[in-house]
Amino acid sequence: QVQIAESGGGVVRPGGSQRLSCVASGSIDSIYAMGWYRQAPGRQRDSVASISNAGITNYVESVQGRFTISRDIDKNTVYLQMNSLKPEDTAVYYCYFHLVLSGSLQYTEHWGHGTQVTVSS
Repeated sequence: QVQIAESGGGVVRPGGSQRLSCVASGSIDSIYAMGWYRQAPGRQRDSVASISNAGITNYVESVQGRFTISRDIDKNTVYLQMNSLKPEDTAVYYCYFHLVLSGSLQYTEHWGHGTQVTVSS
């Protein structure tokens, strides 16, 4: 019923920039929140950034000032602009949506399959 498509991963040099995109499509009534998690090798999946339906953003301390989360409500899309990338930012990045499906009364959580970001010289 809902398809999540991520794009924008790849290899970037330290200090470089990368922009991730994630779009949700299908029988969506409304979206309450969107965000990004990441998982480095051998580590748990951790929150990176989130944005609410009111536009309120939150970031993990390690990316504050370097990453920016934004959204395009009309396109059901969330972005993660990553600047001043560091090797420790290397991870698989996953997007998620908290949304209400058409004909439903409660929100559900939907995840992307992940996109690899590698920061290396």
